[in-house]
Amino acid sequence: VTMMLVEQNAAVALDLADHGYVMELGRIVMADTAEKLAASEDIQSFYLGHANEGARGERRWKKRKTWR
Repeated sequence: VTMMLVEQNAAVALDLADHGYVMELGRIVMADTAEKLAASEDIQSFYLGHANEGARGERRWKKRKTWR
């Protein structure tokens, strides 16, 4: 059975899911297993609150996104 879960709490969503997609501005920017997404440095920084900067720091995706 396939189910679509839309959840703002990334930790909860990744805990429940087998596979995940990260969308930004209506486009998929990452897709992988939930385990690999949870281990991703970008996901940890942007969505799980494990950033190395202070509260005022701003980060962008390390990898340039290209839309095709």
